[in-house]
Amino acid sequence: MATRIQQFARHAPSGQVLRYLAVGASNTLFSYGLFSLLNYLLTPSFPKSAYMIASPLSHVASVTVAFFGYKRFVFRSGGSMLKQYLRCHVVYGASFLIIYALLHPCVIVANLVMPERYSPYVAVAILMAANVVLSFFGHQRYTFGRKSPEESELSCCKE
Repeated sequence: MATRIQQFARHAPSGQVLRYLAVGASNTLFSYGLFSLLNYLLTPSFPKSAYMIASPLSHVASVTVAFFGYKRFVFRSGGSMLKQYLRCHVVYGASFLIIYALLHPCVIVANLVMPERYSPYVAVAILMAANVVLSFFGHQRYTFGRKSPEESELSCCKE
């Protein structure tokens, strides 16, 4: 496990990783809270599929909140806000498609070990955790378009 962390650290400046984790943690709480609220509100109308509706709705809002946190505090990038916002949706969109495809099977598995009403919340929490590392590199290299970790750290200090 330590070697995996060391490999990750070589590709990402430590200050940037800490800022990413801070923004990511707050956005994960926001995203999970919004999903939970929407799922709770939609369950009376859609008892068997509320989580499948709540997931994409909360995703769009969460990507927008994450984008502004990452742009301003993590990657501190200049450039076209619209272009970066759309790229942010590409990075999260790719992972969302995978997560959305896995959501129902994960809920079914969770139903085997817990009450049905809790399983969507647990499944989403597990799937959200899987997205953290992949999205960092997607944002670092594609959304905010820095060529190297060293360039990221140097350019942030010039502002």
